[in-house]
Amino acid sequence: MALSTKLEMRQSQSLVMTPQLMQAIKLLQFSNLDLAAYVEAELERNPLLERGDPEAGTSGEGTSDSSLESLPEASSSSGEAYDGGPDGGFDGGAGGDSEAGDWMKNQLETSAETIASSMDTDLGNVFPDESGVAPAPEQAIAYAADQGRTGGGVSEDYNLEAFVAEEQSLTLMLTDQMNLALADPVDKLIGLHLINSLDENGYLAQDLAEAAEQLGVSLGRVEAVLAVLQGFEPSGVFARSLAECLTLQLKERDRFDPAMATLIENIDLLARRELAALRRLCGVDEEDLTDMIAEIRALDPRPGRAFGSALVQSVVPDVIVRRASDGGWNVELNAETLPRVLVNQTYYASVTRTARKDAERSYLTDCLQTANWLVKSLDQRARTILKVSTEIVRQQDGFLAHGIEHLRPLNLKTIADAVGMHESTISRVTSNKYMATSRGIFELKYFFSSAISATEGGDAHSAEAVRHRIKQLIDAESPTDILSDDTLVKMLKDEGIDIARRTVAKYREALRISSSVQRRREKSGAR
Repeated sequence: MALSTKLEMRQSQSLVMTPQLMQAIKLLQFSNLDLAAYVEAELERNPLLERGDPEAGTSGEGTSDSSLESLPEASSSSGEAYDGGPDGGFDGGAGGDSEAGDWMKNQLETSAETIASSMDTDLGNVFPDESGVAPAPEQAIAYAADQGRTGGGVSEDYNLEAFVAEEQSLTLMLTDQMNLALADPVDKLIGLHLINSLDENGYLAQDLAEAAEQLGVSLGRVEAVLAVLQGFEPSGVFARSLAECLTLQLKERDRFDPAMATLIENIDLLARRELAALRRLCGVDEEDLTDMIAEIRALDPRPGRAFGSALVQSVVPDVIVRRASDGGWNVELNAETLPRVLVNQTYYASVTRTARKDAERSYLTDCLQTANWLVKSLDQRARTILKVSTEIVRQQDGFLAHGIEHLRPLNLKTIADAVGMHESTISRVTSNKYMATSRGIFELKYFFSSAISATEGGDAHSAEAVRHRIKQLIDAESPTDILSDDTLVKMLKDEGIDIARRTVAKYREALRISSSVQRRREKSGAR
């Protein structure tokens, strides 16, 4: 067959994601913190966007709002539109009219006079006499402190918390000790490098040979500096393993004898509660071994955690569930997590009238379209979260009323069919979103769990509820009657839960519960 070129028309269908649709999908899966950061970036980029004020009671002419007035949990907010100057004009290019330039110049001169006047007033408070000579810094501080005690001439913004000492970090504490212990500049450089190589638990994360190669010094010199650093407080810092960390602390307490050294070398046996083997290796009786274990437990396996702990951010729920007067549940969006954005139509109209170039008008039109789409996307996001959360509450009414034992098995398809959305949308909505209930704050993903079939054709059980039941049974076991995984399977089947032994073992390990053999050793002293 001969090859030839020709023109041909075809009709086909394809899925095209517009930028607006991509924005709506991205907003849907954002957490409230990510959403707030995104909105802040848009407010800085788009001149037609304004931050809504929940306290404002008046609305500017031609201003649209994304305050979600129709939602029961969202209070309406509005803001006054900024008109861009005395005549509402804006010159987007160089060489604007002289009237707008004069107005801007007057505004700047007025602002400068206001700032100078404020500075004179503040300096008058600092200098009570009219000598015009600035006092020494310590005199000014003493005067400000005296004014704070007497209540005179002190601003309402004066905040004593600003003078609270900052919490000392592990790096700063070790650096101060190093400056006292080391005199040679090269040793200080090595010590500072090792300090910066510590992880959050106080362990040395870098190999000494690698550190010596990076610094261009001998390995012996790095080891000598490390030996000095390992004597610093907190005790056990700069260790390279758990055994070395415990050894450093025991040496400081003068308790590192041969028996204790053997115990540290076989610390894995202690973790498995094989106390009989430890007694034979250490050559001690049961009472001495008990005392040695008590000393080990008194040590700190992570000496740096008191300094290097990361700041823990509290979880702010996106949805709040309260008991209604009729016995049902009220599902509300948390108004504090809803960003309020205004589209200033008045400013857009005034600026458009003065735009002379097509590029300027195109830019303003694009900003208006982007702002309107952002408002619409935020509104749709809030409505979708509320709709999905309401259905989750309806499905998990038993959990909210009676506890985790009544948590039902639930999947994304069930919610998607109920609210008429796609499963991928439900997955995005439930990611990084939290719900505050009378039983605590839970991520929306928590309410989705696999099903464990029931015996004799009963209702299926939630995997999370089964894990909770396994923990309850193990916590209630007697020291003389430890429950094996097979025993747990029989007990759960008696309660109507059809579960395999390997599933019980998987759930037990997920709960960080040791095996029945180890639990028996722990509770009986391995006799």
